Amino acid sequence: MTRVWIDGAAAVEVPDGSTVLETVRASGIEVPALCRDERLTPQGSCRVCLVRAAGGIVAACTTPVSDGMRIDTRAPESRDAARAALELILSELPPRSLEVPAERSELVRTCLHFGITGTTFPPTPHERGLDHSHPYVKLDRDLCIACGRCVAMCSEVQGTFALELAGRGFDTAVSAGDGGPWAESPCVGCGGCVDTCPTGALSEPGLLDHRPISRTTTTTCGYCGVGCTLDVHVRDEGIAAVTPHRTAPVNRGHACVKGRFAHGFTDAADRLTEPLVRRHGRLERATWAEALDLISHRNARIRERHGPDAFALISSARATNEENYLAQKFARAALGTNSVDNCSRLCHAPSAAGLTAAFGLAGGTNSLDDLDRADCILLAGANPTEAHPVVGARIKQRVLHGARLVVVDPRRTELAGLADVHVRCKPGSNVAVFHALAHVLLREGLVDEEFLRERASGRAELAALLHDYAPDLVSAVCDVPARELLSAARLFGHSRRPAIVYGLGVTEHAHGTDGVRALANLAILRGSVGEPGCCGILPLRGQNNVQGASDMGALPDLLPGYQAVADPAVRDRTARIWRHPVPAEPGRRIPQMFDAAISGRLRALHVIGEDICQSDPDTAHVREALRSCEFVVCHDLFLSRTAQHADVVLPAASFLEKEGTFVNFDRRFQRVRPALNPPGEAIDDFQILHRIAGALGTDLGCPTPSAALDECASIAPLFAGVSHERLDREGPLHWPCRAPGEPGEPMLYLDGFATRSGRAELAAVPYRPPGDATDDEYPMTLVTGRRLEHYNTGSMTRRTPDLRLLPEETLDVHPEDAARLGLSDGAAVRVTSRWGAAVLSARTTRAVRPGEVFAAFHFPEAEINALTSSHTDDVTGCPEFKVTAVDLRPAARPDQQR
Repeated sequence: MTRVWIDGAAAVEVPDGSTVLETVRASGIEVPALCRDERLTPQGSCRVCLVRAAGGIVAACTTPVSDGMRIDTRAPESRDAARAALELILSELPPRSLEVPAERSELVRTCLHFGITGTTFPPTPHERGLDHSHPYVKLDRDLCIACGRCVAMCSEVQGTFALELAGRGFDTAVSAGDGGPWAESPCVGCGGCVDTCPTGALSEPGLLDHRPISRTTTTTCGYCGVGCTLDVHVRDEGIAAVTPHRTAPVNRGHACVKGRFAHGFTDAADRLTEPLVRRHGRLERATWAEALDLISHRNARIRERHGPDAFALISSARATNEENYLAQKFARAALGTNSVDNCSRLCHAPSAAGLTAAFGLAGGTNSLDDLDRADCILLAGANPTEAHPVVGARIKQRVLHGARLVVVDPRRTELAGLADVHVRCKPGSNVAVFHALAHVLLREGLVDEEFLRERASGRAELAALLHDYAPDLVSAVCDVPARELLSAARLFGHSRRPAIVYGLGVTEHAHGTDGVRALANLAILRGSVGEPGCCGILPLRGQNNVQGASDMGALPDLLPGYQAVADPAVRDRTARIWRHPVPAEPGRRIPQMFDAAISGRLRALHVIGEDICQSDPDTAHVREALRSCEFVVCHDLFLSRTAQHADVVLPAASFLEKEGTFVNFDRRFQRVRPALNPPGEAIDDFQILHRIAGALGTDLGCPTPSAALDECASIAPLFAGVSHERLDREGPLHWPCRAPGEPGEPMLYLDGFATRSGRAELAAVPYRPPGDATDDEYPMTLVTGRRLEHYNTGSMTRRTPDLRLLPEETLDVHPEDAARLGLSDGAAVRVTSRWGAAVLSARTTRAVRPGEVFAAFHFPEAEINALTSSHTDDVTGCPEFKVTAVDLRPAARPDQQR
């Protein structure tokens, strides 16, 4: 600690290495600094933070304190110099620079601090013009003071390096890319530059309007599973802007183009605002009373004729924990069935199964914060710079600070381009790749012998299996040079604090659970789980609450807190609290629901906020299942393709219009709060379920979301210490949190693993080829995934200006394949699989390998999931989205087809 005196007051002690600015601000003294953002490296360029210290006038933002230093923030000579620096800055700005409300302009606040209303220097304002080409980032070059904060934000936090200060002297200003229009630059629309700009030179559409904000609500983002905290600013009962919360533990004042800007869907013209019921084959407007009466009548008839086994419910990873809790309670107590599932079946069910088998609990082992100390990151089957941009930026920051990076992915993603080793493996070969790495770790003694001896089981069985997985043997299976497998294993094995981050490229396979187990083997062999200082293994969850939906028991075989429905003691305890019996037999998974509907055993399907016609594999099979159902109910924001098949469609609230909690990918419970009122007669899924249950004659209890979480905590020991009141008071909490006085467990297994043996379990699972395979008829492999600009089925982002950033889906094709097929960029290509066909526009890129193509499923007109197969993981039923054999042929343009 360093001892200093400030403005003649008593001495204070501050951490060694603190700057003068940090020290005085920590003491409650305001010293402005137009070039300083605490998230960035100090610039020292604006000279507005001048103070007297160490016998002279210094820039407070860049000067470190020293023991015994005396700091005077009120010295006339330093204050006069700072005023002069500020007036010189003002002399180059137009009058409108001071017309921005003070709460939105550091420049205005700094002028108020010094009492400055003008400048004594001759005014020489710029005339450099505007660039409003980007839908979200608006540049007024004449307000730029060349402080460099936006450039540092783009490089140090986002890691995109899209911005620079261009020009010389008086003409220096921020520029994007090569100086062309901002919309054509590499900018990824994170908004960090807007957030840090002190003058308003960089702004966004809603803040160009200087009218006051009426209220600001802090909530959790409803897009991906990172769980960013956002501040939603409302004006005239509409969203003016969304900004990342500066002190949020997950995103640390950062956001992505979707979370920050893609909120226009809330007032889209086609929002559902009243119930719809099917009359004479058409969906028509109805009252809530009419819709509920129809649900009650049809459900009663189906129950009377077919019993409770004829019902199933698909809950939502987009809904809150409290809504998912109520949904699974509704299925079991009101419908009498355990046939309730959620979209984790389509993505991370293998994570839950694999991590539970390896370690004992169905979640990642560590907090995202632990990534900050990793010296090597193994990134497998994930493209976080597009699918989880805030995490992608965190990984880039670690790499820029010296961490080594190994990427296992068939595609050359942005992070693969930064990797020390890119294992560009053949789709479906993950297990073989991970075993090759494990083989090298064991062979070369790069394992934690003490950890394996004291805390792990299964070494002998795994070692016997790995005998056949030497890199030179695996090379042919995964189509990767043996030297790359060897290099990847040695980088990972020689690191002191390795971390594993993975995504759907590991789980969405016919043997996805095996992939998770094989990846977990690497963490166990290195002893990087359950040890102080370890970095663990983190699964990147796709949707905002896919972790929470499963946590809450929206699963056919598990009650809240991952308690087996087959356990009589668990059922009895739950039934006593619910005052309703709990069915004993596990229910149907989503794929089994569709099969049962087609066979006539499932008669009624209730779908909450999922567009299964677009998101689920083998679209033709899903449509047939919906047509086969006697009765279908949907809740949604829009009339999705699934809702178009429904008999009743109920208007639901978005995440910006509801109360509750989400659980993010690293097991954090975080609060969700309504910033807006739902439009028309729309209500949240919590109220919808209560209304339907009431119409069916069932009292679900839990009158409020807070009460629902309290009831869940009384049933599930993992969540016993979590409540709305505590989250509001203390902030996010990681589960397990087993009592109100416990802090939660960001890092799992420090006191032992939760497996039956109490040890981490290595898995000797052999490599098995994918369910689908190429042949002469279908010679290429399709991999599906996500794009930065859109999210999931695109129902929200396609109703925002994100559509300007990416107006259509394309098929990524390697230039060699494009040349062979006679395809140019933008040419229509017909993609055919054993299950269906789709027509897309081709995009040539070396991001894919020859013989492989890539596409996302954000656009309903590009029916990508009409192509994907019915193969599923044999443990969990997760679909094999990542390997589909296809054939490509030139075709007419998609619009010409229509």
